[in-house]
Amino acid sequence: MPQSVPSLPRRVARILRTSLFAQVAVALALGIVVGRLWPDTATTFQPLGDGFVRLIKTVISPLVFCVVVVGIAKAGNLKAFGRIGLKALIWFEVASTAALLIGLIAANVFAPGAGMNVDPSKLDASAVDDRTAGGALPSTTEFVLNALPQSAIGAFAENSLLQVLVLACLVGAALLHLGHTKVPAILPAIEQAQEIIFAIVGFVMKLAPLAVFGAMVHLVGEYGLGVMKTYGKLILLCYAVAAAFLVLLAVALKLVTGLNLWKFVRYTREEMLLALGTASSEAVMPRMMQKLRQAGARDDAVGLVLPTGYSFNLDGASIYLSIGTLFIAQAVGVDLSLSQQITVILVLMLTSKGMAGIPGSAFLALSATASALGAIPAGAVALLLGVDRIMDAMRVATNLLGNCVAVFAVSKWEGALDTVRARKMLDGEITFMEEEDATGRDAAEGTSESSDSDADSPDHASKTPMNT
Repeated sequence: MPQSVPSLPRRVARILRTSLFAQVAVALALGIVVGRLWPDTATTFQPLGDGFVRLIKTVISPLVFCVVVVGIAKAGNLKAFGRIGLKALIWFEVASTAALLIGLIAANVFAPGAGMNVDPSKLDASAVDDRTAGGALPSTTEFVLNALPQSAIGAFAENSLLQVLVLACLVGAALLHLGHTKVPAILPAIEQAQEIIFAIVGFVMKLAPLAVFGAMVHLVGEYGLGVMKTYGKLILLCYAVAAAFLVLLAVALKLVTGLNLWKFVRYTREEMLLALGTASSEAVMPRMMQKLRQAGARDDAVGLVLPTGYSFNLDGASIYLSIGTLFIAQAVGVDLSLSQQITVILVLMLTSKGMAGIPGSAFLALSATASALGAIPAGAVALLLGVDRIMDAMRVATNLLGNCVAVFAVSKWEGALDTVRARKMLDGEITFMEEEDATGRDAAEGTSESSDSDADSPDHASKTPMNT
């Protein structure tokens, strides 16, 4: 008897029941519709998105700590960990500087602010102060000191990733120094805590559709769609430059590792859509760490490069800041010379490194740049207040993909990437599994970890990313 084909409604219902991507996509569309039809409900639904991000943030610091400690302990070589950190910083600086240069060139060529003839004296500069909550970007000295924890508990309580990384490096180094014989129970305990955290992430991710719905209702209801007309050229230019930058990242990833960025986007489509919907790359950091590890990147590389990138590798923000600075200058009729534009690059190279976690950081960086130039009225930064929230999707997607590419590139550079496994995962030959199911992965795949090890790293089998 021929097997009956499920009806279309049943197939759709099954997809919605089993696919997080489909659930988030539907929530995104519903959020736009509700926000457009009933804008007064914007603040009503905002707690859905904010609550989800809060839940995710509660596990980010302990997760980063566990992954880094386990990575250092299993790699068995603190010098290798130091090399990974140095190579990551080199990659971050090259990538973010390239983003700044591309944005500046595009703004010169297409001049998104030309012809606006804005009188800066009529702009409400106090609105910028409200957006930034009276904050300020840290100096270089303050930035370095703030990366050093004053207390172990404070680093976790404040969700300071750089401080947590410093603590994790110290604990990992201590474990290597003492050896497994003196503290035999510590490493297994940290590994078990890591599994618990990933299980919590799995529970929280089930709320992702509600978070995206609430965030989109708030965005559309609060800011409306009319801003797209007023700032259409600027928005289009920023998104086009971000797309061009991602093409360059894809080429770089292919040349360095042989991997395909677009396959990686498909592999992480649920996380990408969630990050876009909530306008927060932090909301998907735990899942991205999990997916990068299962895609062949070693624990120590993932644990160090990805969290550090959240502070040092803001490619999307760099594009927005460089274009935004020239947009403001063009809008108020200021013609910046080549030397002044070089100053823009130098100032943004510094200010963009201290932006993470600071309210209104983009406006603080723009204000600092305007002050350094001395040619752009500080109040002119208020021009971008109406469009800043629309840029979140561009910044989040570019920042997130830039950091993930950095993980793969630095891992390959250091011999910490299982490229065979990575290709299989991105091609769909291996299915992503939640952490609690990963221990039985090899039997389900019918292959051994050693057969997947990178030819450039013959001892990689002893350092695979999922030795839990």
